[in-house]
Amino acid sequence: MKSDSQASKVYVELRRKILSNQLTAGSRLKEDVWAKKMEVSRISVREALTRLLGEELIIFGEKGGYFVKSMTARDVKEIRQMRQILEIGALRLIFQLQDPQCIAKLEEICDDFTSMIHRGYLGGACEADIKFHETLINSAGNEKLKMLYQVSNIPLFHQKLGQTQSHMDDYELTDMEHRQILEAIKANDPALAESVLNKHLLRGEAAVLEDIM
Repeated sequence: MKSDSQASKVYVELRRKILSNQLTAGSRLKEDVWAKKMEVSRISVREALTRLLGEELIIFGEKGGYFVKSMTARDVKEIRQMRQILEIGALRLIFQLQDPQCIAKLEEICDDFTSMIHRGYLGGACEADIKFHETLINSAGNEKLKMLYQVSNIPLFHQKLGQTQSHMDDYELTDMEHRQILEAIKANDPALAESVLNKHLLRGEAAVLEDIM
């Protein structure tokens, strides 16, 4: 039982870091390094890596070893299309429910995101970004939609952990777009919310394509 819980702990941590782009495409995941870092056995790390391999978040290298999977231009386009379908669908359900708890959660996440940017904690900002979009899905009140989103392992593909001006501009734009979506929900303006979310996702796609082309 202890081994299972340790493997689950490693899986959750690695998955979170991959999806939030803290472990970037091509990064090697060494069993001994992560076993030491997380104070677990190498067997637990191997079990977690095997699970991530099955979910196609990582690959096994030609000469051995596990690596974070890289994305092709087609992958990026399909991720953006899937996010549009799922997240815009979630937005429409949110407007039907009119749940004040959704607004409160999104406000808290936006404030966390802003605070982390100002403190230079970009890894935390990336996680807050993912949390914002997961909250849209979770607030739709549809368990099937939530399950589909979770098993799809949708990565955050437009935030970079650099401190250059262009990277910081991207964080500022993300902060602004999140808050525009929130304000549109508060104002009961579904057309505006969908428009901003579409722009947000298309910008993310363009940024990633610029890096991999």
